[in-house]
Amino acid sequence: MPEHKQVETDKAPKAVGPYSQAVIAGDFIFCSGQVAFDPATGQLVEGGIVEQTKRVLENLKAVLLAGGSDLHQVVKCEVFLKNMEDFKTMNEIYAEYFCYEPKPARVTVEVARLPKDALIEISCTAYRNN
Repeated sequence: MPEHKQVETDKAPKAVGPYSQAVIAGDFIFCSGQVAFDPATGQLVEGGIVEQTKRVLENLKAVLLAGGSDLHQVVKCEVFLKNMEDFKTMNEIYAEYFCYEPKPARVTVEVARLPKDALIEISCTAYRNN
């Protein structure tokens, strides 16, 4: 069984519960869901789905980098939207961050509520750079 190692960075919001920002297991990094908290203030960023999607992806990018990976190594994302009406806009921002081939596999679902009434949460799994 591979050793598990916690990933922690101050460039992304701290975990607000009994979980890690990410866990390394073997050649993979498993990132917990990120919402649009500003890592400097711990507060939800102002604005709508555009600002929140960008902040979420920047948070994920920071966690991946701290764990020895990056967005190009992502193999799967899970996207949780408060309102599926935001899908098109989220998808446009998402495509700017995942602009390479092959694109990660993805699940997108609408949920009733997210922490602090955020509009979006994204988690991911990626290979680590060895």
